Amino acid sequence: MSTVRATDVTCPRCGRTNRVPVAAAGWPRCGNCEGPLPWIADAGDDDFAEVVERATVPVVVDLWATWCGPCRMVSPALEKVAADLAGRIKLVKVDVDRNPRLARRFEVQAVPTLLVLDKGRTVARQTGAAPAPVLRRWVEQSIAGRAPAGKG
Repeated sequence: MSTVRATDVTCPRCGRTNRVPVAAAGWPRCGNCEGPLPWIADAGDDDFAEVVERATVPVVVDLWATWCGPCRMVSPALEKVAADLAGRIKLVKVDVDRNPRLARRFEVQAVPTLLVLDKGRTVARQTGAAPAPVLRRWVEQSIAGRAPAGKG
């Protein structure tokens, strides 16, 4: 299955808006300055394998719920981490209320639950909100020693 869904992402370097597919090999680069772009997507029960498990970069999965205050607090921090680590990670958000199979699969007991997946394998997990610097350290430690993906 080929996903044609895409999101608009503003390049943090040059300000150009780029269309970024939710699933692709490598990582997204700005069409203007060629710098790496933050890669943020949504996924659900039906497209999780394509969007997350087939990704060639590590994926931070945010299992969240609309009614969850800490989820709303951690979302901007995760987006900052995705921007800071553009070209190294992908951030994927999963609403557990709309995607109960994924909530069961990852045994979500509380939200937000954050995972780092590398080639579909869970390499780190944490529950609860944290500030961006703490989340960035956690992600960097989780992906340390990983061979870099090919050019995007």
